[in-house]
Amino acid sequence: MSPFGAGINDNLALILSGGGSRAAYQVGVLAGLSELTPHSTPNPFPIICGTSAGAINALALATHAGNLHQAVESMLEVWGGFRSHQVMRTDWPGLLAQAWRWSRTNLLGGGGERITALLDNRPLRELLAARMRFGCIEEALQAEQLRAVSVCAFDYNSSRSVYFYQSRGRIAPWRRHRRVGVQTRLGLDHLMASAAIPLLFPPVLLNRSWYGDGAVRQQSPLSPALHLGANRVLVIGVNHRGTEPAGHQPGPTLKAPAPPSLAQLGGHLLHSTFIDNLETDLEQLERMNHLASYQPLAMRNSDSGIRHVDVLVMSPSEPLDVIAARHRSDLPAGLRLFLRGSGATRSSGSDLLSYMLFEQRYCSELIALGRRDALARAQELRRFLAL
Repeated sequence: MSPFGAGINDNLALILSGGGSRAAYQVGVLAGLSELTPHSTPNPFPIICGTSAGAINALALATHAGNLHQAVESMLEVWGGFRSHQVMRTDWPGLLAQAWRWSRTNLLGGGGERITALLDNRPLRELLAARMRFGCIEEALQAEQLRAVSVCAFDYNSSRSVYFYQSRGRIAPWRRHRRVGVQTRLGLDHLMASAAIPLLFPPVLLNRSWYGDGAVRQQSPLSPALHLGANRVLVIGVNHRGTEPAGHQPGPTLKAPAPPSLAQLGGHLLHSTFIDNLETDLEQLERMNHLASYQPLAMRNSDSGIRHVDVLVMSPSEPLDVIAARHRSDLPAGLRLFLRGSGATRSSGSDLLSYMLFEQRYCSELIALGRRDALARAQELRRFLAL
């Protein structure tokens, strides 16, 4: 049952998108939300869905479902003090060894273990293994503090998104074009698979298939929440959705612009992976809600009709790449030199940097931004969550 009253929020879902270090913003929004509730308030979201770094935040919230404030404090403890070496090896021996293994396998055709990642993220596995209490998810489900929790990963073998979910009771799995739902008991490998950014972090072997970041080819990020029974959804994104500046029309010039750097290309690829599909799905849902309003009244609450889904989107009020550019000197020296050739340490590479900058000052600024944004929309959040 809902912590705010029978039936009021039982179909309320939280969706946390992917975005690497940008996911610190989500923690800030949740911190702001916790300030709007009494200290003993349980988790207000019966359905929680996450992808990539958002999956880590989703399960961190689910494992503390009995108390929202304790969940937020646990997340702040990690994100507020983050260092890159907690996510990936940043020491010279580790960076050079991984770079050599990758080059030997993929450029020189050397034998041995196939290495498909530029960075070694074993420190992240160790961090999650030490802090995540996966058994608490089942306890929260049995205590009716949760209805379902979902984590998305991409199956490289079948080229489809797989939504692994753990639920209270039986929820029928689903199968759509290039996406399926699989009921299971969530664990460390599901998280590591969901956060395995292609080329940067290695894929994870799970159920005899190789999995990578759940944002890859994720055609419908909102669908797991709807399949799990949601009719109201709070989405916490990681992309500034402000008005795009009017394009500057340069005057006549004989000098062509410099070609995009590898970091610029990588930043655009990560944007298309983590952001574009979510925004497209939100637009599609708005159109479906508009269409649902024209249904006859007899169809609106029936299985044959189009279900109306209320959505509230929280997104950064400031561009995160601009914030990342201010903190690029915070990267460890080894990692900074390792990324220098790609252009990631220059201002033009701040898009890529905004996903990889797992450093305290940057993450803390994103947390502060998320908290401010949540408190600025406090009345809207209270009304939407029925607080």
